[in-house]
Formats: sequence, structure tokens, C-alpha cells
Amino acid sequence: MNIFEHHLSEIKKLIISEKDSLKLKDVDDLHGVNLEVPPEQFNFDLSCNIAMVLGKKNKINPKILALKIKDIFLNKINNFSEIDIAGPGFLNIKLSKLALIKNINEILKNNIYGSNKSNETYNIEFVSANPTGPMHVGHCRGAIYGDVLANLLKFNGNKVTKEYYINDYGTQIENFVKSVHFRILQIKYKKEFPNNENLYPGLYIKDIAENIIKKNIKMDFKNYKQDFEFLKEESIKASMELIKKDLKLLGITHDNFFSETYIVNNNLVNKTIKKLKEKNFVNEGFLQPPKGETKENWKKVKRLIFRSTLFGDDSDRALQKDDGSWTYFANDVAYHMDKVNRNYNNLINILGADHTGYIKRISAAVSALSENKVKLNCKVCQLVKLYKNGEPYKMSKRAGDFISAQDLLNEVEKDQIRFMMLNRSNDVELDFDFNKVKEKTKDNPVFYVQYAYARINSLLRTLNLSLFENSILNENQINFNEMEEKIIRKVFEWPKIIDSASRKFDLHKIPFYLYELSTLFHSYWSRGNEDKNYKFIIKDQIKRKEILSVINLVALVIQNGMKILGVSLPKKM
Repeated sequence: MNIFEHHLSEIKKLIISEKDSLKLKDVDDLHGVNLEVPPEQFNFDLSCNIAMVLGKKNKINPKILALKIKDIFLNKINNFSEIDIAGPGFLNIKLSKLALIKNINEILKNNIYGSNKSNETYNIEFVSANPTGPMHVGHCRGAIYGDVLANLLKFNGNKVTKEYYINDYGTQIENFVKSVHFRILQIKYKKEFPNNENLYPGLYIKDIAENIIKKNIKMDFKNYKQDFEFLKEESIKASMELIKKDLKLLGITHDNFFSETYIVNNNLVNKTIKKLKEKNFVNEGFLQPPKGETKENWKKVKRLIFRSTLFGDDSDRALQKDDGSWTYFANDVAYHMDKVNRNYNNLINILGADHTGYIKRISAAVSALSENKVKLNCKVCQLVKLYKNGEPYKMSKRAGDFISAQDLLNEVEKDQIRFMMLNRSNDVELDFDFNKVKEKTKDNPVFYVQYAYARINSLLRTLNLSLFENSILNENQINFNEMEEKIIRKVFEWPKIIDSASRKFDLHKIPFYLYELSTLFHSYWSRGNEDKNYKFIIKDQIKRKEILSVINLVALVIQNGMKILGVSLPKKM
């Protein structure tokens, strides 16, 4: 139950019915009216801006209008017990004790509290690291973001496919296979590995080469051209096994793996271009020189061009290279045509920091292919900077020129990685401090949330109770103190957090909220150590029934939140 949505609907209906008594001429558009959490200095449950919205539209002093609305609310809405007018006309509202009991009991009976019911279909493509070696730290952030977004959308009742696009075609794959081949020659015939910047130097290449040799003892591997397809298949298979292993250690599995080679072998680009041509979205022509390039230096070549400016892009895009072969973009358009044909309502691409400039063109392609029926949302995950002992963390020799996911997993646990990778908005760089995430203090958010849950379970073990047992309140059992009121209000806010995170894909709001809720709980716990009036238990008995309800509210929200984040909740710490 979302009490904000429920009471906002109630308020809007009442205002419309009382239009004449309030002398309002314009109540047609109430979209600007909202119900929020009041600032902490106000001891109230809800805050509404309706007097200011309607005052402006109807040219009435908002404070005078607020006084009239206040009287109507108190007379007509039984769930409101007290209202105060603050600032330019905000209505700060306190719920009645009966309303509090009803809301708390409904929450405690709802094991998916916070879920905003929906029934959409989503395809989320994420990670999609080139299959040329193990994952690096940059991939980890996007991988966790995509996985948690899938969890969130599923929590809301949607159907989600988690997809990995395997870039197993093109120059980078040829260089990767060459690297493996040269390592094979080095191992088998003692030939020196070439000093070539296009090759992959990581020691993992040597591991792949050794495994291929072991499995194929009779092959001499001297004819690169003849062995290319075999080496490509075996090398990509080995690399994908490394990637899948890293993903599994991070708690991530994909539902579908889609190969770029499949696009080429099944002529999907030609089929896609044909469809776009039929709609007059592709034609032959000449591109203008890129920004910074003079016309004199620009080679004018006639080629197929996608008219992406028709769909909001900054310029039209080439589908062919100078030699007439397809561009990477052409293959990507064909891939998204396949996605569109699979009848998803929504497509989501999780991209790396270097792909920001790619968003407009691929979004234009999806609009053209789906006739604006399918929405593509691209989210970019910015870079991760690792620190240890106050210094930047150095790269692994085994990986080559990057810090691998395995390096990260060797230093810290999966739970710490998943939580902290989401602790800041995806569109800003993230500093990941190994020392900080290992601390068992308030400064380590993941520990602090897990510790709150462990404390609650410890308390319940003392009482010989299970979670949510004997936590339902009746009308006579109400006497919340100020600490409990703060926690209850925070719990009421949870559906709003889920709603905002779902609509804007702002996943960082979830760990941030869980940390705030846990901090309130720990503060209450500590208060009991200082003042016996705030103690939870006396002589192994719960002091007041309300306490049991409040701590179960906290446990329920932490359970749902950490399940979405894919972070474990130990009952003992």
C-alpha cells in the first residue's frame, strides 16, 4: 500500500466535490498537486501543496485557501487528526491513530510491500563485454546495475529478459584469435610472442592457449588461416566461460546470449536495411564531413545512409564503410530489429562510459524499426576508481592492461561490491575504497544495513519469536514514541522510493534509503542503552507491543530492498 497515492487520490476527489464552497473556478488540472514527506523538523506524516497550486490557478492567496482546505480535510477525512499550515501554504498532516494502525497492519500482511504493480515486458541488455578476456571493473558496475534493475522491474510484476550481446565478429575478434594463436606457437614451438599493440598481452591468453593445446594434442596449429574458425570458436568459448564465471561470482546470470556472428550468418543486416528502405528511412547518399574535418580532407563516398535525423538524432548515420562493408552500427541496427520482432514493450541498454554518443543513433533506429511503438532507454554507467590504503589500486599482470573483476572479488565480497556499486548515481564516477567497505562501522553502508537486520533477528531470538509473529496491532495498543514515529514515517516512504527508482531507473535511491532506515533503527537501539524508557526488552519480554510491530516493519523493508539489490541478509553478525 502506498499511503501517499491513497490519500492524494482522496484529497483530489474531495477538493473537486468542494469546488463551490472553496470558490474555485479551475480544478481541472490537479497534476501539480502532490503529497510528500514533510521535513524532519515538522512532526507530521504528510505534506501537501494543494493550496499553493490551486491558489495560483484561481488567483487566491494560498494561505487563506489553506485555512479553508484545512477545515474541510479535518471534517471530511477521518484519517487526518491534525493539520498545520507552514511556509507559503503547505498543509502538514498528521494521521489519526486508527489510520496508523490500519496502515501498519496492512504493510505487515504484505510480503511484497512497496511493489508497484505493473505488467510490462522488458529486454535488458547489459555487460556485453567483448569476448576477448575476463571482465574488468568497469563491466562490474554496469553488470550489477543491469541485474538490479531487472530485479526491481520483476519486483513490480513485470516480465524481464536479461540479455548479453556477444560481440564475436570484427577486427577485435581477429586480434584476439591471433593473440591466442601466437601464444600457442610460443608454448608449442618456443616462438616469441610479437610486440604488437593490437594483440592481447594478458596471461589469461596463455591459459586459453594451453587449454586448447591440451584438448587438441594432434593439431599442429601452424596454418592460421586454416585453423581460424576453429580457434575463434574455442577462444570465444573459453573467454565467455571466464566472463560467466565472474558474473556468477557477482550473483548474476543472463537469460539469453545473442551472437553478432548470428546476425552476419543469417543475413539480418540486409533484411533490416530492406525494411528501412521500404519506409524510406534509408537511401544512398553522401555524408557531411564530421565536426573538425575540413571538406578538402574528407573523402566523399556514396553509401547507404540511415536518416536518423528524422527521429531526433543530430546527423544521419552511415550504414556502410568506405569499402562497402557494413559498419558496426548496421549490425547493431539489425540486432535491435531482432529485439523489436521479439515483441518487448521496452528495451533497455546498459552502456559503458564511452558509449554516450551512441545513444541518439540507436534510439532513432529503434523508433524507425518499431514505428515508435517500442521504447529504448539507454543508461550509461560511469567509470569506477579503485582505492586501497589511500592509493589508487594497481592493475593485474594477469589481466594485462586493466583491473579484472577477479581482482575485485579477491579483495572484497560480492555483497559489498553489489551494494557499493549502486551507492551513487550511475551517471557519476564512483570511488570504490577497499578499506572502507571492509569496516564494521556506520561509515560502511552495506554493513550497517545488514547489521540492522541481524540485530532485529537477535532481538526476536531472545523473545523466541519468528519474523512478523505477533506483530499485528489492535486499536488499544497505540502509544508510539518519537523514535518509532520517525521509523514509521520512513517505512511509509518505501513505495515512493520504489516508484521513483522504477520510473527513472535511479537505483542508487534504494541503498541510500535502506541506509537511512537502518540508521534510524540503530539510533533507537542506542537510545535504549542510554535511557531505560527506550529499551526494547525488559527481563526477556518485549516492553511494548508497538516496538515489535516497528522492528518488523524495518525488517520487512530491509528484506525487500536487499533482495532487489541481490545482497544477502545474515541473521547473525
